[in-house]
Amino acid sequence: MPAPDMSANSRISKFKFQGKFDEARRRRTEVSVELRKAHKDNQLLKKRNINIEDEPLSPPSDQKSPVFNMSIDEIIAGMTSEDDQAMLQATQACRKMLSRERNPPINDMIEKGIVPLCVEFLGYHHNPMLQFEACWALTNVASGTSEQTQVVVKYGAIPKLVELLKCPAINVAEQAVWALGNIAGDGPAARDLVLKEGSLSLLIALITPETSLSFVRNIVWTVSNLCRNKNPPPPFEIVKDALPLLNRLLSYPDKDVLGDACWALSYLTDGTNERIQTVLDSGVVPKLVELLGSSEVTVLTPALRAVGNIVTGNDLQTDTIISAGALNYLGALLTHKRVNLVKEAAWTISNITAGNDQQIQRIIDAGLLPLLIQVLHMGDFKSQKEAAWAITNLTSGGTVPQLALLVQLGVLTPFCNLLESKDWKCVLVVLDGLNNILNAAEKMGEVDRVALVIEEIGGLDKLEALQTHENENVYQKAVHMIDTFFSDGEADPNLAPTTNMDGQLEFQATTTAPQGGFQF
Repeated sequence: MPAPDMSANSRISKFKFQGKFDEARRRRTEVSVELRKAHKDNQLLKKRNINIEDEPLSPPSDQKSPVFNMSIDEIIAGMTSEDDQAMLQATQACRKMLSRERNPPINDMIEKGIVPLCVEFLGYHHNPMLQFEACWALTNVASGTSEQTQVVVKYGAIPKLVELLKCPAINVAEQAVWALGNIAGDGPAARDLVLKEGSLSLLIALITPETSLSFVRNIVWTVSNLCRNKNPPPPFEIVKDALPLLNRLLSYPDKDVLGDACWALSYLTDGTNERIQTVLDSGVVPKLVELLGSSEVTVLTPALRAVGNIVTGNDLQTDTIISAGALNYLGALLTHKRVNLVKEAAWTISNITAGNDQQIQRIIDAGLLPLLIQVLHMGDFKSQKEAAWAITNLTSGGTVPQLALLVQLGVLTPFCNLLESKDWKCVLVVLDGLNNILNAAEKMGEVDRVALVIEEIGGLDKLEALQTHENENVYQKAVHMIDTFFSDGEADPNLAPTTNMDGQLEFQATTTAPQGGFQF
C-alpha cells in the first residue's frame, strides 16, 4: 500500500469532533484552488490599459494631427527636445501609441528609453498637461506584463505618482490613481512599495461628495488592489485604515464601486480571527450581508466571498453573520444559475455547520438542508464536494436529532453516490460523514436499520469497492466501516425501514433507545 497522505490527516484532524473547536472551519487556503482563484470574469482586471476611446480628459485632437503619425524615433527626439510644445506633442504621441487597443508597442518604447523620460516629466509641476500625458503613458506601460510594470517601478515612478495624488489638476490626480492601481496589481512587492509611500491615506482623502463617479471608481479599484494578494498579504496595520471608507462605500449607488469595495473586504477578511474582528468592528456586516441579495453578479460574487471568509472565524464572528440575516440569502445562492456561486455558498454553509449545534439548528431552521442535499444530487462536482463538507461538518458537531433529520431528508443516496468520486479527498469527507451518522445511530440502537438503508441504496457495494482503493486512508476507513457496521451476518427482515406518504424513510427507535433518538 502507498504511504498515507499526511495532508489529508492534517485536514481531518482539524474537525470539531476531534476536539479542536476553533480550527474546524476551513480557511480559504484549505479549499480547492478554484475557490482561491480571483474571478477574472466577474472582477475588473488587476491592470487596465486606457484606450484612445477613453480620452474625454484629453484636449480635442485632430485625427490628422502629427501626433498620430510620429514614429518612435521621432517621439524620442521630441521628448528630449528643449521646446516645450514639441515635448508635449511627442509625449502625447507616445501615450496614443501605447493606447492602441491591440498590441501596443510597449517593449519597443521601453527599449527606446521612454520610461525614465515620462517619470522625469511627472515632476514638471509647471506643466500639468505634460504631467498628464506622461502619467497616462506610464499607466499603459504598467498595464503590461510584470516585467514591463517593473521597469516603471525601477525608474522611481511610485513616489512621484503618489505625490501627484495631491495635484490640484483633477485629471492628473486621477491618472496617477490609475497608474498606481496598475502597479499595485502587479503583486505583493509592488503593492507594498505603493503602500510604503503613504498612498492609501491620500486615496481615501480624494473621495468627497464632489468626486466624480469615474474618479471614485478608479480610487476604489486602486484601493482594492492595495488590499489584494497574499504570500505575503499587505501590512494589515496600514490597509485597515481603508475600512471606514469601505463601510461608507457599501451604500454607494454604483455596481462597480460596490463590487470593488466588496473585493477589498474579501481580501481583508481572508486572514486571522483578529483581522476578521477588526473588519467586523468597522460595522460593514449589515450592508455586506444585504448585498447577498444583489442581482448584480459583479457585486454578489465578492460579497459572498467576504461573508464566507468571515464565517471561517470563531463562533461569535459566525453568529454576527447569522444574526445579520445571511441565511435568508444562502438558499437562493444554492440554486443560483452560476455554479461558482453555488459552490461558494456551499463552502460558506460548510463553515457554519462546523460550528456549534445552535448554529447548525439555524441552518436547519432556514430550510437549507434540502437545498444542500439537492446540490449533492444535481450540482456540478465542485459544488457537490463543498456540500459534502457541509454535511460531514454537520454530522461532526450536530445533535442526534439533527443527524436523524439529515437521514430523513434523504441525504444517504447522494452522499453514497459520491463514494465513486475519482477525488479521494471527497471520498474521505463522505466516509467520515457516513461514519458519524452510523455512530450516532448505534448510540440510539438504530445502527442496523441505517446500515440496511445504506446497503439497499448500493452504499455497501461502493464501500466494498473502496477496499481496493489506491489511497491507503480511503482503504482503511472503508475496511473499518465495513467491519464495524456491516459484518453481523444476515440482516433481520423486521428491521427493514418503512417509508411515509412522502417517500421519506421512517425509523422508530427501539424500546431501549434513549429519548430523542432516530425517530422520524
